[in-house]
Amino acid sequence: MDTAALHRLRVATRKRLGGFEHRCEIDLPLAGLTALFGASGAGKSTLVHLVAGLLRPDSGRIEVGGEVFFDSTRGIDLPVHRRALGVVFQDARLFPHLSVEGNLRYGRRRAGARAQPPRGPFDAVVALLGLGALLARAPHTLSGGERQRVAIGRALLAQPRLLLMDEPLAALDAPRKAEVLPYVERLRDELDLPVLYVSHAVEEVLRLASALVLFEAGAAVAAGPLTEVLEHPCAAPLRGGADAGALVHGHLAGHDPDLGLSTLACEGFALRLPLLDLPPGAPVRLRIPARDVALALSPPVDLSITNRIEGRIERVIERMPDRAVATGPGRPVPHVEVQVRVGPGTVLAAAVTRESAQRLGLAPGLRCWCLVKSVALHADALMLARGRAGAAG
Repeated sequence: MDTAALHRLRVATRKRLGGFEHRCEIDLPLAGLTALFGASGAGKSTLVHLVAGLLRPDSGRIEVGGEVFFDSTRGIDLPVHRRALGVVFQDARLFPHLSVEGNLRYGRRRAGARAQPPRGPFDAVVALLGLGALLARAPHTLSGGERQRVAIGRALLAQPRLLLMDEPLAALDAPRKAEVLPYVERLRDELDLPVLYVSHAVEEVLRLASALVLFEAGAAVAAGPLTEVLEHPCAAPLRGGADAGALVHGHLAGHDPDLGLSTLACEGFALRLPLLDLPPGAPVRLRIPARDVALALSPPVDLSITNRIEGRIERVIERMPDRAVATGPGRPVPHVEVQVRVGPGTVLAAAVTRESAQRLGLAPGLRCWCLVKSVALHADALMLARGRAGAAG
């Protein structure tokens, strides 16, 4: 056997659904959290259904961790129950006649011979997802966020080789989504379990993903490490407009409790941000929205802004009104997005008005300083994410 295949997800399939043709060809590490991103109807969920065995490809091959799930030329089509996958859908699909504990133990029974001794994995999953106080509850008494946590736990207890999450937060309102996201981060960071995660929500992809597959009009058009695929033209919705921002990776260098600040050491610069409850050395990924970055053309002095990062302008992009920065209750304002190289692997984005861009003469090659308020670098606002930033290849 090809030993490299033991750690790869390989899909090369075609599937016609009415007038829609799905085409996918990807070869990715079977590790971390891989986000499937694209507009509604682009083909994200179709890939999940093909891998899970809920849909049969018209042709092609699906291989997960060295095991062939489907091969049209060899007549292989592994049944769903033999694929050893966990699946979490938009709706939790809990058994209404079972308690939370009953739903969880059903997942463990599905593991069969793969299951470990009963107390270890069950207790660990309950602790991981904060389900201890819910075990005796009936599904109809749970909030939407609690139901999804139970659904995730049930899938984990089936001891899957791969967890498929098909827009698991799409049906939740903002508070419930904020409740569940940290638990998804925990399973990404604390379990050695690869995840395929379907979403069309920018904030979820940028917060969670280590790798990214872009879908457009039924086809997988790009796949690979998040930071690389973000450069693809089809990733524009993840970069531009009102949601424009930059992903910054670093390690926690230390804390200053008296000042209530932590220092994040990045490649080529440092950031001061509100005190984090993380140990020194912890890897951190955060997103800095373009609207929170101001620019100066000379070394700034006598400012209250702590983070002053030197860089050089790489691109100046005109944004149309429909992709403009919102300004409260008023009408959106057309603006310019300025992309500034501040480190070997980091480009910050700043959203400025056309008037400011013209007055300052902003252009590629110009040296400048990016100004970012420490108080703006709040974990909730900036989608701070711990753990594996991930290098897929």
